[in-house]
Amino acid sequence: MRDDGAVTSSTPGPRIPAPSAPRLIATDLDGTLLRDDKTVSPRTVAALAAAEEAGIEVFFVTGRPARWMDVVSDHVHGHGLAICGNGAAVVDLHGGPGQHRFVKIRELAVPDTLEVVRILRAAAPGTSFAVERTGGLHHEPTYPPLHVEPGESVAPAEKLLAEDFEGSDVAGQPVLKLLAYHPELGPDAFLALARTAVGDLAAITRSSPSALLEISARTVSKASTLELCCQERGISPAEVVAFGDMPNDMEMLAWAGTSYAMGNAHPDVLTAATGVTGTNNEDGVARVIEELLAARATA
Repeated sequence: MRDDGAVTSSTPGPRIPAPSAPRLIATDLDGTLLRDDKTVSPRTVAALAAAEEAGIEVFFVTGRPARWMDVVSDHVHGHGLAICGNGAAVVDLHGGPGQHRFVKIRELAVPDTLEVVRILRAAAPGTSFAVERTGGLHHEPTYPPLHVEPGESVAPAEKLLAEDFEGSDVAGQPVLKLLAYHPELGPDAFLALARTAVGDLAAITRSSPSALLEISARTVSKASTLELCCQERGISPAEVVAFGDMPNDMEMLAWAGTSYAMGNAHPDVLTAATGVTGTNNEDGVARVIEELLAARATA
């Protein structure tokens, strides 16, 4: 990025020039659209509104669960849709804070979840687990307080996943993600070890600076769910501009015709994006949106 804040190209060769009239913007939240204090800047709010006024749909694509979407639910400007849980769910936010509605669920099958737990317990002793269902988070006693809310239930993962756990109301809720934490391994080392051990049984990624892995059904990712949503709308990858900062964004950045790694991105993310923009604290997403709209106005 130049000192004047203009967007520059990253090291990968360009795929498609940034379109002057993209049809959809897909943006991660934490470390991307949100500042470090977890707020959305006025400049970014204005850029999102301007994009939608110009007929460009905006999708929030995040690892967050649906119940953590209140931070942006006031800024969706009409469409009210978000891809949550790294692609495990598409959520309608029109009802406002606390009123989200699941419109698409891509669950992690319980037998596969149990097998991943078994494999990681053997491959990385000391791993602790949490289970994210549509109704809330449930975790093991040794799982650290990494989230903004306590778990609804505390028990070994095998019990949390049992068919009769706390009645059918919980056991019947789809599993969106399995979370795995290791207290000693480095984040990237834990990710590499888990992917090797689990193979193609499940999709494993991370977005946390700690050794916390996010595990979904094997075909589920931000990219695959975004692709499904775009196909339903007749939108091609070439018409999508995407933003992200962490490994869980890489497939989405590689799929989109035009994509930007944030200035604060994980080094590996630079290999997936076609460009680099400012950091999340520098309104990097807003800068690109403003440039796209300016180019559209003069086209």
